[in-house]
Amino acid sequence: MRLLVLSFYYEPDLSAGSFRTTNLVRALLAAPGGTAVEVLTTLPNRYHSFRVAIPEEDRSERLLVRRFPLPEHKGGFVSQSRAFAAYAAAVLRFGRGRPYDAVFATSSRLMTAVLGARIARSRRLPLYLDIRDIFVDTIGDVLPRRTAAIAKPLFKPLEGYAISRAATVNLVSRGFADYFQTRYPSRRYTFFTNGIDPEFVVAAPPGPGAPIEPFRPVHVAYAGNMGDGQGLHAIIPQLANRMRDTATFTLIGDGGRRADLERGLAAAGCTNVTLTPPMARADLMRAYAAADVLFLHLNDYEAFAKVLPSKIFEYAALGKPVWAGVRGYAATFLREEVSNCAVFHPCDAADAERAFGRMELRTLPRPAFVERFARDAISREMAADIVDVCGQR
Repeated sequence: MRLLVLSFYYEPDLSAGSFRTTNLVRALLAAPGGTAVEVLTTLPNRYHSFRVAIPEEDRSERLLVRRFPLPEHKGGFVSQSRAFAAYAAAVLRFGRGRPYDAVFATSSRLMTAVLGARIARSRRLPLYLDIRDIFVDTIGDVLPRRTAAIAKPLFKPLEGYAISRAATVNLVSRGFADYFQTRYPSRRYTFFTNGIDPEFVVAAPPGPGAPIEPFRPVHVAYAGNMGDGQGLHAIIPQLANRMRDTATFTLIGDGGRRADLERGLAAAGCTNVTLTPPMARADLMRAYAAADVLFLHLNDYEAFAKVLPSKIFEYAALGKPVWAGVRGYAATFLREEVSNCAVFHPCDAADAERAFGRMELRTLPRPAFVERFARDAISREMAADIVDVCGQR
């Protein structure tokens, strides 16, 4: 089977979609049956402050990775739309006439799924979708009200077009199930979640660590996007100010709300927060190792009550206390699956400070969690399902 894989992000880019797809492609190549994979993606563009030299094309046995350059873009809706339009045009141009037997598309902002559906429909190929967000649900929260009122009626039919064309729809969060299964009940659904990448499995602690030294500030680290969805600008200035004598914060990343975060920190007079640009994973592992507590936060939007952040898996694997401002399914998952985790209501600095006191400030292994959610095992199962579904053509 010759499988077309559509993923806006791919290694060495820094994003949940990149890590997920890269690991899945390795599993597809290792699966029985000799599947050949063609990945059509972009040159690294997730963060403007992270640049890495990488060829536009990589070839190896049964694998072709083609990375398309994009116009310069920032975090805004219009800018991202232009970037995707350039990607879609490049995919359609490059793929014209190339022999594929099936299409796999992984999508957080819907349009990669729509692109996959268009290609699959035009060629009468089986389509396997991997849905990482409910875009139609999310835009009502993250876009300005007037823009959302225009965009939502436009994107809703596109969602239906993509989902209805798929032979299988994988949902990375079980919190998505009710939304999709009630709207598109005739589809086949799977639930292959995000997971723990191999480097984090290897880094899992073998035993408990010593409690942190008393009478020193607790070192809190966050790594990831700094956009509206994460809402760091809505929590960190107030929280850091409240905990100025008890905690220091290192925030690693970039995004559309970083400037708002910086302004908020300056206005609050915070001196216990350090902002660091995105970094390669080897450096990130060292930053995590130096931290006492790992911080996670999503903005207080109704749509985010359904998501399961991929960051949970790498944080939990390292055995550090996890301090999380999330609601809905993510909060339930953390309480049920992750020990030594303190959950607080998003954007509520007082609740976050109270939750902080519920954590045991030491590293405690989570071996059952690591075994259950190792990315390699999840990818093997998902790859086998893709080969089974798409090979039935």
